[in-house]
Amino acid sequence: MRDMMKHHGKHPGVGHPGMGKRDFDQAPFLVIWETTQACDLACKHCRAEAQPDRHPGELSTEEARVMLRDVRRFGPVIFVFSGGDALKRPDIVELVAYGHELGLRMAITPATTPLATREKLQQLKDAGLARLAISLDGSHPGIHDEFRQVSGSFEHGLRILKTSQEIGLSTQVNTVVARHNLDDFENLCQLMTEVGIVFWEVFFLIPMGRAKPEDVASADAFETVFHRLYDLSATAPFDIKATAAPQYSRVVLQRKVAERRSGARTESSDVLTDGAAISMSDGIGRARNVNDGDGFMFVSHTGEIFPSGFLPVSAGNVRSDDLVDVYRNSDLFRTLRDRSLLKGKCAVCEYLKVCGGSRARAFAITGDYLESEPFCAHVPQKYTRMLERGDAVPAAGRGPVSLPVFARPPA
Repeated sequence: MRDMMKHHGKHPGVGHPGMGKRDFDQAPFLVIWETTQACDLACKHCRAEAQPDRHPGELSTEEARVMLRDVRRFGPVIFVFSGGDALKRPDIVELVAYGHELGLRMAITPATTPLATREKLQQLKDAGLARLAISLDGSHPGIHDEFRQVSGSFEHGLRILKTSQEIGLSTQVNTVVARHNLDDFENLCQLMTEVGIVFWEVFFLIPMGRAKPEDVASADAFETVFHRLYDLSATAPFDIKATAAPQYSRVVLQRKVAERRSGARTESSDVLTDGAAISMSDGIGRARNVNDGDGFMFVSHTGEIFPSGFLPVSAGNVRSDDLVDVYRNSDLFRTLRDRSLLKGKCAVCEYLKVCGGSRARAFAITGDYLESEPFCAHVPQKYTRMLERGDAVPAAGRGPVSLPVFARPPA
């Protein structure tokens, strides 16, 4: 029955240069595995609500190896060891080496703690790690450490970056944008130009786990940050990606069209900003149009298969289901890839193909992952006319939804 489903919203993604167009119906660009929920930090926004100790139901080493082999069936995709803190697993170096041997492009996001020693970082590099990413959520310890709830986390982050670069590892910084650091964002931009990274991933908060709706910046604040990121992309010595904010692609397109009309830009418009060659230096790169379940897959510490770590609706478990089949054929993943099913203003938006809104944020606020993006400032002209005619009503979210981590989609 699933194979007979007509898929209306199919669209190609673009992998890194040299791979050509990629059909996200067949393979994700990126797979993230929550190696463990164990972590020595207590971050205020933590999606995983991490704990100090490992869960007894975590995937075993052998189960993780089977999963890596299954992921490799998609092709040489990017595979990220996340957490919690992946360094809390004693087999992490072994698993990095195994994934590298399979031909996956391996990355890791360790917590900014003393566990990330020079010796451990060297072992990871020798095992075949392509990139290491750490989190910096403020330009100084006063903001970052308060957010991460552990003193010294900021300095450990800078140390890990420096050490990784000294031993020849490619480095990335991940930053959460929320109300707590909006006033510090300009300072963060400056810091990023000084720390020697190839990639800055700016994550726009989704209210789940420990994060609350009141922690999320407003739609207008999102818009301001998008424009600052676009301006920075013109001069930054690193690539930039907005995560959980596909509407950034709309802003990029609007800015480039405006530049062409003013004569400031002569080449054709593209939704990707400049800088891809920088992030391709380690073979990782990035892709356009990636969204929850659409070019993206997340596996939990106990093997549950999610569209992303921020959309906690399970489509199966690697212990009992074929991971590749779940991504390609499950009702949940196929629905998320069909943008003709979106509701509200997203359904009639002229930027639907390049955006699609955050499905995870729609779910967190409204309980429906097909609803329109709740934190988008753009109002499509068609939607405005529909409102004027009374053919539509503004979406009214029913607040954040509290669901079990392994909630299954309705039949």
